[in-house]
Amino acid sequence: MSAKRRQRTPNGKKTPVTTDLNATYTPPPTAAKSPQGPESAKKAKLTAIYAALNSDPVDVAALRKLAISRGGLLTDEIRRKAWPKLLNVNVFDPPPKLKMPIEEHRDYNQVVLDVNRSLKRFPPGMQDEQREVLQDQLVDVIVRVLINNDQLHYYQGYHDIVVTFLLVVGKEKSFSLVDKLSTHHLRDFMDRTMDRTKHMLNYLLPIIRKANPKLHDFMERSEVGYVFALAWLITWYGHVLNDFHSILRLYDFFLACHPLMPVYLAAAIVLEREADVLAVECDMAFVHSLLSRIPDNLPMEELVIKAGDLFVQYPPHEMAKEAQLQYNKSSAITKHKELEGNLRGQRPDTVLRRLQGQAGGQAQAGSKQSNRVVKVAVWAISAGIGAAALAVLNSAMEFWV
Repeated sequence: MSAKRRQRTPNGKKTPVTTDLNATYTPPPTAAKSPQGPESAKKAKLTAIYAALNSDPVDVAALRKLAISRGGLLTDEIRRKAWPKLLNVNVFDPPPKLKMPIEEHRDYNQVVLDVNRSLKRFPPGMQDEQREVLQDQLVDVIVRVLINNDQLHYYQGYHDIVVTFLLVVGKEKSFSLVDKLSTHHLRDFMDRTMDRTKHMLNYLLPIIRKANPKLHDFMERSEVGYVFALAWLITWYGHVLNDFHSILRLYDFFLACHPLMPVYLAAAIVLEREADVLAVECDMAFVHSLLSRIPDNLPMEELVIKAGDLFVQYPPHEMAKEAQLQYNKSSAITKHKELEGNLRGQRPDTVLRRLQGQAGGQAQAGSKQSNRVVKVAVWAISAGIGAAALAVLNSAMEFWV
């Protein structure tokens, strides 16, 4: 059944386009992309993911570790179920009523301009009519979130994050997830000024200094700063990576982790490119030009593991001291503590203790003691999970409570 739709223009006027709104997009066939390792490992992971999802309540702690470990959440079908759980979002809650027509919002025209320029973020081979429907939906989701949270300010690059959710979970779930994400992980990017965004980027060079003093000294002498990583951070790499599967893999990772994990990944990428950096002239323009472009052939899974390792070795509260920053200055970080508390309430063992009336100081002390034991054990396990899994475990128990 065909229906008339109208493509948005910045001034709110629309031009008619006819398309089938009930059609679903089928991407062109591509080679299957499965996580590294034997097929049996993939099947075992699928079993573990569905076991976590089918627990009553959902075992969010297990789900987070699975989202971080090699291959991430594996399929979009799983992401549609798991991403809301990782953000503690009930997708069945009715959306809030709009306080105004979206065309009247202060950022509407800028959103439309950015969305109209976002052709590369849609799958190749998609029909123009289908893409235009999705672009229309993308504008709706973004502006509805902004209307629902008047304290948030749109920034260029936000649409690169929202379109990823739209392509995976659809329009209505996208609103629920992005609404939560925007008041938590992305909150610092959505201020009137960039002060708190710069605060997050201030962690980058101290991490590199700890991990590789020689590389850090070279970057310091070049005066390159951290601006090369700005687009990485504020788009969650959606604007700078060409492979959509890699973007989804990173979203699995980031949704399961601390809001600063994209910064730790940036450090991992720079460290991976040490030889390239040291080979160019020690000049801001040369180093910035090199680092601002992320090569397509980077080993993304290894970088995810490296980012987790860096997080454990140089946790945010230590890096804040190194950079002479106030750790709690970041809204994203302080909001994450609230999210962590809500997610802990979903753990089956937490629910059981609550029902049995056994939660208390003794259980808390036991958790901290067991956490120290696990911290030693995880360092000894295979790199297939790596210390990134430990980053999640510690985040729930130690770093952000």
